[in-house]
Amino acid sequence: MICFLLVLCPLSEGFFAALSSDKPDLNLILSPMKRVITIILAILAFSSFGCRTKSTFPITDLHIHVKGGFTIEDAVLKSKKENIRYGIVTNCGIGFPVHSDSQIDSVILSFKDYPQFLLGLQAEGREWVNTFSKESINKFDYVFTDGMTFTDAKGRRNRIWMKDETWIDNEQDFMDYLVNTIVKILNTEPINMYVNPTFLPAQMANRYDSFWTEERMDKVINAAKANNIAIEINNRYRIPSIAFIARAKKAGVKFTVGTNNANKEFSGAEYALEVIKKCGLTQNDFYLPVNKRQDGKL
Repeated sequence: MICFLLVLCPLSEGFFAALSSDKPDLNLILSPMKRVITIILAILAFSSFGCRTKSTFPITDLHIHVKGGFTIEDAVLKSKKENIRYGIVTNCGIGFPVHSDSQIDSVILSFKDYPQFLLGLQAEGREWVNTFSKESINKFDYVFTDGMTFTDAKGRRNRIWMKDETWIDNEQDFMDYLVNTIVKILNTEPINMYVNPTFLPAQMANRYDSFWTEERMDKVINAAKANNIAIEINNRYRIPSIAFIARAKKAGVKFTVGTNNANKEFSGAEYALEVIKKCGLTQNDFYLPVNKRQDGKL
């Protein structure tokens, strides 16, 4: 009813008089009609925006860091405010504060007052599989990694989110090596999820589609499917692309939502919500780990 009245309001008495006149004035007719069309388009745009920012099922963001001024209490408040469940992750590996089995129990204990959060291990580098025991790994609700740290064919350790630690002699060769590294990770490392997927170094990122060809996408997608590994829809980097996600969905790959926040300046899982709508994803397309502390498994 409100929308109907909004549409009728611009139609003044002059408009109706012009319609009934023997010699109607087109300006009197068309001007109000233009206003009506503008209002209708605005209503449709608002409705479309509403669709993009809501999901028909609960969202769980499994890639939340307590760092950069974002505290665990901030996580409690933000999770409730945005109605998004959180998985809190700890970076574990060589060169990180948590780098041995002896530290894992204290990590888990630090979240004892926050059983509502899932707990994840973010495995850093390729050495992590020999750094942490299976027993320690299993104390977390889920484990994930990415392909952003690797040693190239010349023995150089790459951390591709840092320009000064990324070695690119030839872009296509670098891309092939990166894809092969990702496939090897998916085939050999004991993870539930692959995160920051399809991430490219800054000097290549603006040509994403030219590097992530269908052949390269399918290599990663097929390896994820074969090993039952979910692929993250990353809000911070807005990756993978819609094309990648559509191909992965068709192949039967599961997804997760993740932000990988650097600080407290993030909100709403906006990219994931956009993707869910555009790709027609449902709750069945997502992997959700069990909360072992709530489920009595820990």
